Amino acid sequence: MTQPLTSPDGTPASRLAFGTMQFGGRADAAASRAMFDACIAAGITHFDTAHVYTNGASEELLGAMLGQHRDRLIIATKAAYTGGGSKRNIHDSFAISRKRLSMDMVDVLYMHRFDPDTDLHESMEAMAELKAQGLIRYVGVSNFAAWQVVKAIGIAAKFDITIDILQPMYNLVKRQAEVEILPMCADQGVACAPYSPLGGGLLTGKYSGGGAGRLTEDDRYAARYGQGWMHAAAQGLSTIAEEIGADPATLAVAWAAAHPMGPTPIISARSAEQLAPSLDALSYEMSPELYARLAALSPTPPPATDRLEEQV
Repeated sequence: MTQPLTSPDGTPASRLAFGTMQFGGRADAAASRAMFDACIAAGITHFDTAHVYTNGASEELLGAMLGQHRDRLIIATKAAYTGGGSKRNIHDSFAISRKRLSMDMVDVLYMHRFDPDTDLHESMEAMAELKAQGLIRYVGVSNFAAWQVVKAIGIAAKFDITIDILQPMYNLVKRQAEVEILPMCADQGVACAPYSPLGGGLLTGKYSGGGAGRLTEDDRYAARYGQGWMHAAAQGLSTIAEEIGADPATLAVAWAAAHPMGPTPIISARSAEQLAPSLDALSYEMSPELYARLAALSPTPPPATDRLEEQV
């Protein structure tokens, strides 16, 4: 059974998390503050940043906003996206992150991605040291394959720590996590906070109307969501949303949150106005019928084995 994360004062993690990747970048200080305030008002208690986001501005802006809210919030950051998973790199980058955040202790520290060139024992030992020093409360990994997470779980146990949370990509047109990652999380009791529930904005419907955003401004996102069937699925989502009187973004986030494993999608935006439909997913009640109808818009990924005759 997956145990929910809690804040320092015991407040449980909210059904959705908010990602501050845009803070200090596409969202200036005023827009960032407005989004933070909207999240607090909506009941969001889980905020996510990273050492590499907007050259440190994301961590600095988020840290300056916490104030009286700090003890009832779960604050997560990430290390080792650049520089590798060595003990020194994890310690050094996290020290900078804590300074930017103006926090002695950060609730969650993720390894931002798997490093094939560094022995995972070294990385997990660094995490264990930080936890023993009271500098972090939970250990996370991001962008790890299921086998890499299980490997990390086994190695972490040698240092008397656990892998508490995983951050994969997951949305209506990026469903690979359904094959092994989400079942693995459920089986191993690892919380899951998937990012990109809106597919870089694809699932908001704005691109079908000629709108601009990550898919038009960032070559990586353009390639990631460049398949024709993905855009067809986004159009189908918009059609269903219009039919039932909902916003496509609300449906996309609610769909990602409705997986039986119980993931906590990380929502984000450039402004409070843009964020509002995603926040509405906090209270959206999705029926099994609607969940299945939305799932049918995109291909179900094949099972982890080729024994199709055994699949129900």
